[in-house]
Amino acid sequence: MATPAWRFFDCRFNLANPAAGRDAYGAGHLPGAFFLDLEEDLSGPCSGLNGRHPLPDPQLLADKLGSLGVGPNTQVVAYDDAGGMFASRLWWLLRWLGHDRVAVLNGGIQAWTAAGHPVVTDVPQATATAFTPRVQKQLRVDADFVLSHLHDPAMLLIDARAPDRFRGENETLDPVGGHIPGAINRFFKDNLDASGCFKSGAQLQEEFGKLINGGDAHNVVLQCGSGVTACHNLLAMETAGLSGARLYAGSWSEWCADPARPVASGPETPVQR
Repeated sequence: MATPAWRFFDCRFNLANPAAGRDAYGAGHLPGAFFLDLEEDLSGPCSGLNGRHPLPDPQLLADKLGSLGVGPNTQVVAYDDAGGMFASRLWWLLRWLGHDRVAVLNGGIQAWTAAGHPVVTDVPQATATAFTPRVQKQLRVDADFVLSHLHDPAMLLIDARAPDRFRGENETLDPVGGHIPGAINRFFKDNLDASGCFKSGAQLQEEFGKLINGGDAHNVVLQCGSGVTACHNLLAMETAGLSGARLYAGSWSEWCADPARPVASGPETPVQR
């Protein structure tokens, strides 16, 4: 069997300065890496009601990836400089498109350079290939699903935002503070160790095992502010061997855009299970 081609993607981004990721790529990136922008490539158009980072059109994303040489046998590696915060989004999107040959570089570009590996400034030339999306609809849920299951003990909703934003404090990104009723909080940065790498699978299994309390990972729905850091929790659960959780991609920014949807604030008050 032939060794599959590899493609590296730089996913660095800064919510406060959207140009920062592309600038960082230009200043130095992994050899052979291409740049993908969170808002231009890994998100779709915002309508004001569908969240800050709605999912991209599957075919458009597939066309973009194909133009950069990603085919059915390509091993994709995503990285960033934020502990996998943005690289995890590409990891999930590729799995959503039916492409499982994807990984996140643990520790990001910092781990790469700390190991003595070089960075370059030249932009590689791509050989386009065909990328046919096979959308895995079961990997996500929408706002209507979450709303209709708010009081269903079979759904465990986990919010990846920082604890203060979850409680409705210090909200600077969205017009409404708080969280979806029944959600519990697992800050995505809690998936990392002091070096900025993911904790071991065993440790993540112990921590997420306590969160789901022996429940089925297939009943877990992950969300955050805009469907980005929730992917970090999804990757952590996969690393822990807890497969099957789903993404609510619209997340809090979509949820709170409709004043008819209920909002909670303060500490978590999860549904009794």
